[in-house]
Amino acid sequence: MSNSPETPVPAISPDPALKLLDRFVGSWTMEGNLIGSTEKNILGTTSYRWLPGGFFLEQRVQFDFAGWVEIDSTEIIGYDPATRTFPSLVYANMSPQPLPYVWQVDGDEVTITVTYGPMDATFKGSFSADGNRFHGAWRPNPGADEAVNIAYEIGGERVGAA
Repeated sequence: MSNSPETPVPAISPDPALKLLDRFVGSWTMEGNLIGSTEKNILGTTSYRWLPGGFFLEQRVQFDFAGWVEIDSTEIIGYDPATRTFPSLVYANMSPQPLPYVWQVDGDEVTITVTYGPMDATFKGSFSADGNRFHGAWRPNPGADEAVNIAYEIGGERVGAA
């Protein structure tokens, strides 16, 4: 069946729940430290933008992780109405496979979980009242290999709008 100019294509709109991710849009400077250390040695930038159509949020990350590894990744975040979560796939220079993450957003609180192969950790963080800063920490999930799932704190400050 072909669409002719007389046959309108039904409009599909992004799920309104995706608006919960609007506060991420823009550019951020990032700074963090390994748990137990005060040295700010996790440094980088991240930026978020809506892909055309507004169904997916793209995150780009560039970090120097404690001088051990340079992280360069792209994450595509969507919405699953059945679970009311934001599943994503991370394409990173550290993995030959995309890594599946699941985001949950509740007001100012954000939880992100990865459980795939040796990756088994959860981030819990929150936004400042003005929405221009956030802080949180990644922790290995119970039973996870702590040599792979390193505990660290990370925070960000908005440096540019979308």
